[in-house]
Amino acid sequence: MFAAYAARIDRDQPLNGLELGERPEPEARPGWTTVTVKAASLNHHDLWSLRGVGLPEEKLPMILGCDAAGIDEDGNEVVLHSVIGQTGHGVGPDEPRSILTERYQGTFAERVTVPSWNVLRKPKELSFEEAACLPTAWLTAYRMLFTNAGVRPGDSVLVQGAGGGVATAAIALGKAAGLRVFATSRDEAKRKRAVELGAVEAYEPGARLPQRVDAVIETVGAATWSHSVKSLRPGGTLVISGATSGDRPPHAELTRIFFLELKVVGSTMGSKDELEDLLAFCAATGVRPVIDEVLPLDRAREGFEKMASGELFGKIVLKTS
Repeated sequence: MFAAYAARIDRDQPLNGLELGERPEPEARPGWTTVTVKAASLNHHDLWSLRGVGLPEEKLPMILGCDAAGIDEDGNEVVLHSVIGQTGHGVGPDEPRSILTERYQGTFAERVTVPSWNVLRKPKELSFEEAACLPTAWLTAYRMLFTNAGVRPGDSVLVQGAGGGVATAAIALGKAAGLRVFATSRDEAKRKRAVELGAVEAYEPGARLPQRVDAVIETVGAATWSHSVKSLRPGGTLVISGATSGDRPPHAELTRIFFLELKVVGSTMGSKDELEDLLAFCAATGVRPVIDEVLPLDRAREGFEKMASGELFGKIVLKTS
């Protein structure tokens, strides 16, 4: 079957390790099922995998991709939850959780096999392309907002780095949930898109907001950390799920954090139950993932290059047919 896969690790030039070509069909195993992939979406996790983060060389070659929607063995339209081993389903009782492509072959292929427990029904209201955007970036944003930040309708939120998958998801979900959303981006066009998506206003990174916010959604890391902390009201919550600009900010703002009793919460992916809630939320409210571009699987390299450059707004989706 045709697939996009990591053939080698290159920490400095990750796309040097990306190959497109034939790979073996997925092997059947007890408690697992094979899904015919209709659409899959790219995440920064895929670039990190090519750098060897979470993907050891002994696991190569590894088909990339952790998000997908497709058709299961019974003909049902489904979405995959890509966290494997979270509850022991389909794996040994002592196996730690992992994301597809860390231990098991991923979704950038014509077919993928996953534990049967990880397969959810796709709502009829969502297309395959839309549903394929949800299991990583949108699920991460959903958990950050509603589980870890604990915001409620009427609360205010700052989303750093508008344009990325998690950030655009947080803006759209926040708007649909009745939040007052502010956003930042270095790019004027992306700031305009953020407002069109639902942000009250979008600013250059580091700009003073009209008010201090209840929560900050942080995925940028070092470059925006100080601004994120300074933008919170006393007792507010900063939720972080990534650090694309680095994980060592020049100013940690520790004094402000303890003096204002701020909360800093780490967040990674989300549970199967949260993905079910997210699917239902999108179906009921009409909110849909922001898709930058849909490409055929054999043009996956173009999608990787666009994501690596940061010249996108929303998600890049790969279609198998």
